[in-house]
Amino acid sequence: MSDFRRVTDDFTAAPQISVADVAEAARQGFRTLINNRPDGEAPGQPTSAEMEAAAKAAGLAYHHIPVSGGPTPAQVAQTQALLAVAEAPVLAFCRSGTRSIVTWSLGQAQSGARARDELVSLGRDAGYDLSGVLGG
Repeated sequence: MSDFRRVTDDFTAAPQISVADVAEAARQGFRTLINNRPDGEAPGQPTSAEMEAAAKAAGLAYHHIPVSGGPTPAQVAQTQALLAVAEAPVLAFCRSGTRSIVTWSLGQAQSGARARDELVSLGRDAGYDLSGVLGG
């Protein structure tokens, strides 16, 4: 069952989605899928290749930016560059959705696109606590 957590009109984070959820994401109007979960992180999780095949079958663009622990500056920059050209709305996922929204929010903060307080509020509304990762 999908647990898509809308953050903005253009960006949604989610805990691990299934191959079947990819088709549901397409039905809900998502155009781009970002997988922030490294392959082999947990037994039984779908591989990036399986998710990419499902995305292509559903007509979605697919990108794999695996994040272990906290995102690196390079992963934040890669995500920002992707989001600048990706067809929205975008659905990003990892095990809990936290790495996806943290990576997105750090890019938003660093680029000046959104203020810290707005990002913390958007995160809270989506069920994520960003107060510790965005500084005070």
